[in-house]
Amino acid sequence: MKPFGLALTLTLLAAPALAEPPITYPYEGSFADATFAVENAIIGQGLVVDHTSHVGEMLARTGSDLGATKEIFEAADVFLFCSATLSREVMEADPLNIQHCPYAIFVTQIDGKVQIGHRDYPEGPMEAVEQLLKTIATEATAF
Repeated sequence: MKPFGLALTLTLLAAPALAEPPITYPYEGSFADATFAVENAIIGQGLVVDHTSHVGEMLARTGSDLGATKEIFEAADVFLFCSATLSREVMEADPLNIQHCPYAIFVTQIDGKVQIGHRDYPEGPMEAVEQLLKTIATEATAF
């Protein structure tokens, strides 16, 4: 096997191990209340929501065009934001940490259950970002 082929094979074999399941928190309340709580918790940290991606609406809207019949989410939004302080810290440690920015917190409703979640970042400098996301999610679930 040529070096490139070997490297590609090893990368593909390792890829599933690199993807960690997200960290989720149950929310006792409505989807609308959860999204309100998440947005307020982000703002409460002195951050700005750069974009809210309405993933659930997009999937529902485009499903029939794709021939899909399965409802994935009753509702799902992703809030994207950044922290200049944390981003500088993690990117000074490793400029390739840019791949994790912007940071995201999602809210989903599946089978009537609402949850708030975020990615599980790798150990090292990104743990500071994960702690921020945990703080925001925890604050939102207490709302």
